[in-house]
Amino acid sequence: MTMERLPRRTPMALAALALLAAGLTGCAVGPQALTFDERQSLIQADRQQLTQEQEPIQGPISLEEAMARAIKYNLDHRVKLMEAAVAQRQLDLSRSDLLPKLALSAGYNWRDSELASSSRSVLSGQQSLEPSTSSDRERNTADLTLSWNVLDFGVSYYGARQQADRVLVAEERRRKVLHLLMQQTAQAYWQAAGAQMLEGKIEPVLEMSRRALEDSRKVEVEKLRSPLEALNYQRQLLDIVRQLEAVRDELAQAKPRLAAIMNLEPGKSFTVQMPSSMQAPRISLPAAGMEEAALMRRPELVEAQYNERIGVLETRKALARLMPGLEFSVGGHYDSNSFLVNRQWGDAGLRVSWNLFNVLNASNIRGMAQAQLDLVRQQRLALNMAVLTQVHVARLDYQGRLRQFELTEQLNGVEQRILGYTRNAATANSQGKLEEIRASAAAMMSELRLYQTYGALQGAYSQLVATLGLDPLPQSVPGHDLKSLGEAVKASEQNWTKTMNPEGGA
Repeated sequence: MTMERLPRRTPMALAALALLAAGLTGCAVGPQALTFDERQSLIQADRQQLTQEQEPIQGPISLEEAMARAIKYNLDHRVKLMEAAVAQRQLDLSRSDLLPKLALSAGYNWRDSELASSSRSVLSGQQSLEPSTSSDRERNTADLTLSWNVLDFGVSYYGARQQADRVLVAEERRRKVLHLLMQQTAQAYWQAAGAQMLEGKIEPVLEMSRRALEDSRKVEVEKLRSPLEALNYQRQLLDIVRQLEAVRDELAQAKPRLAAIMNLEPGKSFTVQMPSSMQAPRISLPAAGMEEAALMRRPELVEAQYNERIGVLETRKALARLMPGLEFSVGGHYDSNSFLVNRQWGDAGLRVSWNLFNVLNASNIRGMAQAQLDLVRQQRLALNMAVLTQVHVARLDYQGRLRQFELTEQLNGVEQRILGYTRNAATANSQGKLEEIRASAAAMMSELRLYQTYGALQGAYSQLVATLGLDPLPQSVPGHDLKSLGEAVKASEQNWTKTMNPEGGA
């Protein structure tokens, strides 16, 4: 008798031990901090991935190449590209919700005693049948069921359409980031160009100022001039040196900013292609035309229109949930029970279900959906007004920057002419040397302001282009290498010029 029961209880004991071991394992889980070696290896791997697989720099970087590098390698833009890819994957997943549910299940059942039962008469209270069983102690079962719920299909249909619109929303957000990226690239490029032009001119003026300062200190020690006159002279020279050092520090930051936008390795040396002339971009498009272009093309407004469409679908989805659910099902089944006459069989069914509480709460559900839709529409209207304001502000900023550049260009011409006259008229005395140094510093500062105002003008122009929603790339690009992207950027820039100057101005 004992030998009979032992094999029957062994599977239950093993199952109990397995459950106990799993429970103890779950209780043993706790927080585990990253070790120093793990963090160090992760940091090294991240640093290698930051700038890997980039096309090498072949020569001076043009504005088009800088924009192409920003488009291809900038990490913020890559994040938006991946977000758009994730949205597309989510759309693919939401499409599968439209399909019927096909469920396959299989099982094994074992019990250590017979599943036996008896009956008792409800009249006499006596047992009417002796204990009997109709089930094996070991059974294998399998089921394959296909079901389709009409209500779930309708809700999933609206959800899939919403996700399709979210894919388009992700694309508009990518466009917005790209517009901002191109604006930052243009401004940083022209600042780097100005820094590159002036970096070889600061050191000679600084060296001249230091030599004059050293000579003045010798004059003071030898008492060849009055102490007050020598100190005033030194004060003016030190002020010039301070300004030049501040300018040099400011210029030293220009190229690292551009390198960060292009995602170049920090500290990597490169040069930018200097323009043959600083030609100011011109715009003849009237304000009304700018407003129309911005309202039609701005990614924020297109995104708001998609969000409104998503809100309409959300209202329809809420109304669909109020309807009764109708479910069709068909399936095939198998049971190894030896007592069954038919161990394999098929069935079909029709089921209707309705949540009556949703019907009672229908007005609140519809009201909430409508309120959300009204909110989205009001946000879109507010965004329209904000975009119109941005258009006029960007237009006025461009006009102001253009006037400042033209005045600075004239002032720089005057400063350069003054420097030429001062050098020709300089004498060997210290006072003449001071005037030459002062004129050299003023001319260099004027040239710096010229590049700064030109960079600000290009930044204002890029801001206006972004405000109008003009894309830096066409809808289709023949390739994604730097050369193809640079050519596409140049072609888009020509299209900007036509849009900005409908009468053919440049």
